Amino acid sequence: MDGGNPGKESRGFIRNGKTLLSGVDPVGRAEKIADAVPVTDRTLYLCPSPLYGYGLERLIARLESQAPNSALLCVEADPELFALSQEHFSPVLKNDQKLRLTNIIEEGALCGYVRREWGARVFRRVETVRLNGGWQLFQSLYDTIAETLRRETALDWGNALTLTKLGRLYIRNAIRNLALIPRHPLIERFFSGNTNGDIPGDTPVLVLGAGPSLDNFLDTLAGRFGEGLKQPEKRPFKMICVDTCLPALKARDITPDLAVILESQHWNLGDFTGLSGWNVPAAMDLSTLPRSGSVLSGGLFLFFTPWTELKIFERLKAAGLLPVKFPPLGSVGLSAVAVALRLSRGTIITAGLDFSFTLDSYHARSTPGHLYRLRRHNRFTSLLNADSVFTGAARMVSKTGDPVYSNPALTHYRNLFEREFSAAGGNNRLFDITGGGLPLGLKSLSPSQAVDILLARPEERPRPEKRQHSGQPAENAPPIPESTLTEKLKEFVREEQTRLTLLRDLLTGAVPQNNKTLYMLIDECDYLWAHFPDYAASSRRPVRAELEAGDTTVISFLKRLRVEIDPFLDLWEILSQSAQRSQNLI
Repeated sequence: MDGGNPGKESRGFIRNGKTLLSGVDPVGRAEKIADAVPVTDRTLYLCPSPLYGYGLERLIARLESQAPNSALLCVEADPELFALSQEHFSPVLKNDQKLRLTNIIEEGALCGYVRREWGARVFRRVETVRLNGGWQLFQSLYDTIAETLRRETALDWGNALTLTKLGRLYIRNAIRNLALIPRHPLIERFFSGNTNGDIPGDTPVLVLGAGPSLDNFLDTLAGRFGEGLKQPEKRPFKMICVDTCLPALKARDITPDLAVILESQHWNLGDFTGLSGWNVPAAMDLSTLPRSGSVLSGGLFLFFTPWTELKIFERLKAAGLLPVKFPPLGSVGLSAVAVALRLSRGTIITAGLDFSFTLDSYHARSTPGHLYRLRRHNRFTSLLNADSVFTGAARMVSKTGDPVYSNPALTHYRNLFEREFSAAGGNNRLFDITGGGLPLGLKSLSPSQAVDILLARPEERPRPEKRQHSGQPAENAPPIPESTLTEKLKEFVREEQTRLTLLRDLLTGAVPQNNKTLYMLIDECDYLWAHFPDYAASSRRPVRAELEAGDTTVISFLKRLRVEIDPFLDLWEILSQSAQRSQNLI
């Protein structure tokens, strides 16, 4: 059979000049392939173009006996062949919980579909199984889908490791930073006239990272704009930078309009060395190290990126204490771009977001990393960063065609940038600059073209066809009085203290055992255990039946839970005292 409708033939199936099913025993051939597939547990098997489903039942039987936590995902890109599979799949296949048939081929949507159907971090690997020749019709697409699923699986497990290592620090920082909410506005109010950084309409925004290419672009910009570049009020554009970029700008006497701070660990303080009292506004994530937000003196604005799903976030939102939410991108450079897109309706140009490095340059001049290498330079230690090439770095090609290096972490963030912000996703107002960094999936401008846009008169500026984000600055919404927010915060703290105290009393026997209440409190206080290694990986904790059974695993969980309570009670008490002091000053 060739072209046209697939029909109901099961032998000699030819379509678009490609043989999809053999004319000699296609069922037997598919079953032989299924019997030869190496079966491992916690594996998602991707079957591109399953056609009539030959061999699937044999493979599923092997999974059920040898790999109970594995599953089979059948993807069909051809609408007619998808209808064929829907019609001819046996009732056993249609009703089997280990198998899913879908025609979703958009990568992000398919990854979401897998998470919805089986959950996050269920699979540790992705393997492709070709039981017939249907995959030949869209070979490149199916290969891309398989690679995306592998990448997303690795990302999920990487996120679990990050949550295990830093989850407790994130929530402790967030609780401490709740004290800032009554006194500091949310990020949406930065460009609403509360500061001198008002962005009217389509004013362009320059987003600066700390990559090596930043130096050349700033030289070009300074050559065109002169001394006026240094003062925000004299620039016809706005400048948003990442925190690591601040020392490089300070060395050039350039004051940005806004610095974005994301890091939760103490080593981030090196970005602020010598900058105390500098009049630069800062946008700070709720989980950021609190000390980082107290160095600059230009005002502090809060936003929030959820590192995992927690019930406390829902309670903060209900109480009106949760800052505006941004997607958890993991990189301060990506977060700075997201902030710019949220705050401005104009053209956004990025510079210094390289996600790569060279042997002689890892960051821009005067940044902490650059200064560290200068300090270490002596007769025995070269300025060249040759060690990085032998620690997981790979040779890659930059936007200019020159060789650069990138490590797995930087490459991951570059890929995430492209997925979130690329022109292919419909973003027509975000550009990068041709330079030494990796391609970002954006339209690249030469440095002179970028400067022309930044310095253009309002009537000459490019106008985007549509807005890319629905969220806009809350210019008309009146701010909530500080006294009201302080009272809300005090009430919220009292409720959290009551919740944790009751949970502690139930665990220690100070109050009579009540499994229903215990189960509810464990669920509500999930920030106590979300970072436990065994539960961060599975996104679950003991269910009620397991708690009532009281096996050794549950007892271990409850003991660890008990250890976490007192330090968090101390944190809430510190926050309560801080809120009381703030109220006394109003």
